[in-house]
Amino acid sequence: MVRHILLISLLAITCATGFAQETTEPEDEKFSIDTPATLDFKKEEEPAEQKKKKVKKKVFYGIKTKKGFTRKGFGDRVTYETFYYLKKAEKPQTFVRDIYWYDFTRKEIRKTSTFDPAKGVLLHGPYEKRQGEVVLAKGIFYKGTKHGRWLTYSRDSVLTDKEKYYRGWPRESLVTYYDPMERKKMKEMIPIEFGEKEGYYYLFHDNGAVAVQGEYHWDQRVGDWTEFYPNGKRKKIVAYSKEAFDKEIKPYIKAEWNEKGKEIYRNTKMAAN
Repeated sequence: MVRHILLISLLAITCATGFAQETTEPEDEKFSIDTPATLDFKKEEEPAEQKKKKVKKKVFYGIKTKKGFTRKGFGDRVTYETFYYLKKAEKPQTFVRDIYWYDFTRKEIRKTSTFDPAKGVLLHGPYEKRQGEVVLAKGIFYKGTKHGRWLTYSRDSVLTDKEKYYRGWPRESLVTYYDPMERKKMKEMIPIEFGEKEGYYYLFHDNGAVAVQGEYHWDQRVGDWTEFYPNGKRKKIVAYSKEAFDKEIKPYIKAEWNEKGKEIYRNTKMAAN
């Protein structure tokens, strides 16, 4: 049974550097990524081909695909990957950090935070990685994102990891809405994996535009966190260490702009370092 996760505290966005102070949300406004009224995770967990009078091959979630294959390594260390990908190139319609796609030039599956349809195609459908007859990993992709149940095994066939996703978001991820009853206007997306914040974080304005964007790694803010005006223009960039537990670099304001997009501040001293 899909569980509801009710939280009291709303994620703080750095009080020391000018992002919003921590606020408190009513309990009924916080939901997990797979809350039934929002996303039917269980229904879409398996990409079963529609079995009517005639089975539609290579069709997953109603989308036609092509089958792919890769081979790497030598001797008894050769690994094989079988996968499916979209027949037509398109950009992923998602905010998730990890996009999986097949690179035509390098002839391999890649995981990146950005994707250019001119360089490859998004993975979509079942995936399996094996070494000889031993399965090392298997799961499902949905338009370039991990979806449903993913399993990882050791070379002696011992299950080492089991995860569940909904279109790229770990199943534990949390979401709030401006309209908690209808749940159509998203307010905040907190990526949660194994109980810790992991991945891209988003806060939205009530008009749907991104208000704050940043990345968590091992429950810590890393890299540049950017704040935006409701009109989509940048407002502020706060820089964090690139490594999760690097305490030598303290967060600092990197640059600021006014609502018209004119730069009003830049930290040239820290940038030089």
